[in-house]
Amino acid sequence: MTGLALDSTQLDRYSRHIILDEVGPAGQQALLEGSALVVGAGGLGSPVIQYLAAAGVGRLGVADDDEVERSNLQRQIVHADADVGRPKAESAAEYVRRLNPDVDVEPHETWLDAGNAEDLIGGYDIVVDASDNFGTRYLVNDVARLTDTPVAHGSIYKFEGQATTLRPDGPCYRCLFPEAPEPGEIPDCASTGVLGVLPGTVGCIQATEAVKLLLEAGEVLDGRLLFYDAMDMTFETVPYRRNPECPVCGDEAIDSIEGIDYDHGCSVTAD
Repeated sequence: MTGLALDSTQLDRYSRHIILDEVGPAGQQALLEGSALVVGAGGLGSPVIQYLAAAGVGRLGVADDDEVERSNLQRQIVHADADVGRPKAESAAEYVRRLNPDVDVEPHETWLDAGNAEDLIGGYDIVVDASDNFGTRYLVNDVARLTDTPVAHGSIYKFEGQATTLRPDGPCYRCLFPEAPEPGEIPDCASTGVLGVLPGTVGCIQATEAVKLLLEAGEVLDGRLLFYDAMDMTFETVPYRRNPECPVCGDEAIDSIEGIDYDHGCSVTAD
C-alpha cells in the first residue's frame, strides 16, 4: 500500500469507517485501492454494487449482458423505472457514478463465458458471484481458482438464500456441489417467484464478505455455507471441507478450463 492520501472530502465521507479500529485510515485506503468484479447486476448484484460503491471500493466492475425489465424492479433496486430497456451494466454504472465519484466503475456489457472469464476475473482483486444460473457459478468458481481470486458467492430461491466465501486455498464450489442439477430441475424466479427483499439480505452478506476480504479483517464464510430462511427468519451455517478428489481444487486439479461445457452439466472429465 502506498502512503496514506485521504483528502478532506474522503475523511468526511468515510468517517464512520475511519473511526473503527478495525478499519481506520489505512483500511479505508485499502478499499479505495482495491477492486471487485460483480458478476450480475440483478437482485443479488444490486445491493452488492450499492454497498461496495458506498464503501469506496476504488475500482468496481459490473458484468451483465441483460437489459432492465419492469418485472426486475421489485427486487433489483439499483435500477429505476426510467432504466427499463437499458443495459443493466450501464444502468448500474450510472447509479455508482451518482453515488460516489471516488469509484472507477467499469461496465462490462457481456455474458461471462469461457472465452472472457479469465481476463475479466483475473483483472480484479475479488469477484462477487451474483449470477442466477449454475453454468456461470461453476465457471466463476473454476476461473477464480485458476487465477487465485477469492469469491463471495450467493444464491436465492423463493424465500431462501445461501452464501459462502471461496478462498484460493480453501474448499471450492465444486466441493459443495460436485455436479450441476439437470436443466429444469430447479426452476428460476420467473416461474416460481421470489420475495423481493430476499436478495437484499443475501447480497448485503456478500458485500460484507467482499469488504472483509479487501480489508483482510474478520472471519469470512470460508468452509461454511450459510442458509437463510426469510419466512422463519433463521440463519444456519453448515461446515464443509475441501474434497481431495475435487477436479478443481483437489490433489489432481485442472490447470485450465479447456473442454468444460458450462452450458450442459458443467462437469470436468478426466483426460
